[in-house]
Amino acid sequence: MATTTPLVPIELPDWAWERAEVREALRSRDMGAVFRRVQQYSGASQARIATAVGMTQARVNEIINGRREVVRLDVYERIADGLSMPDDTRHLLGLAASRERSGGAAFDLAAFPEVVRVYSSQASARAEIQQHVRAAAELDILAVRGLGLIGLNDSMLRSCLSRNEGRLRVRVLLLDPKSPALSQRAAEIGESAESLAGGVNLAEARLRELTDTCDVGIYRYDMLPTWRVIRADGTMFVGAFDAGWEGHESATYKIMETSHGPLFRGFKRMLDAMISGAQRTA
Repeated sequence: MATTTPLVPIELPDWAWERAEVREALRSRDMGAVFRRVQQYSGASQARIATAVGMTQARVNEIINGRREVVRLDVYERIADGLSMPDDTRHLLGLAASRERSGGAAFDLAAFPEVVRVYSSQASARAEIQQHVRAAAELDILAVRGLGLIGLNDSMLRSCLSRNEGRLRVRVLLLDPKSPALSQRAAEIGESAESLAGGVNLAEARLRELTDTCDVGIYRYDMLPTWRVIRADGTMFVGAFDAGWEGHESATYKIMETSHGPLFRGFKRMLDAMISGAQRTA
């Protein structure tokens, strides 16, 4: 009687599944790229991957080297199980969650796979934000004056904008210095309206200097600021403005675009609507 060799799953660190190149490979169902990243981040050999996903080592080698593609759903399922994929990465492959969830008034965080990390402040997310912006083709920023983000030479994103090939498309939404909302926001943070308006005008002037580096559009909105958003392609970092703190002091949520989640789509829709209704100044 034939015996079945038990599968021995591979465990990757959580951060490995959050890497942009891994998530892009999953979206495109490029299993060769996924296997290469598994090798890189876990040290697993082709034979070890084969044992985990129920394939021969020769088949894994063919997939890694682009001589064979995975097309069957049951094979994707076996790969997801063998690599111990979290539910958010399974969703990127178009697979269901790995376990059933009971109904009720609330769900655990894994039911919302777009939220992959929460930082205590923007400063603690700085390195990861910069990494995503350096690799992005599109960058959207929703801020009040944006000096700390992109408006000054030593701001967080200023050094991340140049590209060896192509040009980064940048859209920056800043609070209209002439709007009543700016005066209200200035009062909330204990700053004069003149000072805050001056910061917005300075940021706009400095952003115009970026035309040789990237394709930049500058827009003014006139509502009271609520969200602080940085979108680098399919990844967003979202914080909040409040009367008690500035945006960079807020907890910052890392949100990844998925086929099932409403948050990324909702914030992207909001950004696009604000831009269509805003005044473009450059």
